[in-house]
Amino acid sequence: MDNGMSVVLIEKMPEGDLRVIEERTWSMNMITALEHVNYIVVGSKEYEAVEGRLNVDEGKLELLLVPMHTEG
Repeated sequence: MDNGMSVVLIEKMPEGDLRVIEERTWSMNMITALEHVNYIVVGSKEYEAVEGRLNVDEGKLELLLVPMHTEG
């Protein structure tokens, strides 16, 4: 049975600070999809995924995201 994995989305702010956007459990299908995507939409805001880290101590996948500035 697939219990998924805890994923932490971290936004890199323009000043260089890091801000946790959210943490939730993702299915293994969603994690596998990361191999094919460069952009993630969270809370109707688009981010570019620039780096990922597997935190073995905490059993979490941490993704570093940079916000995309869209003309609106």
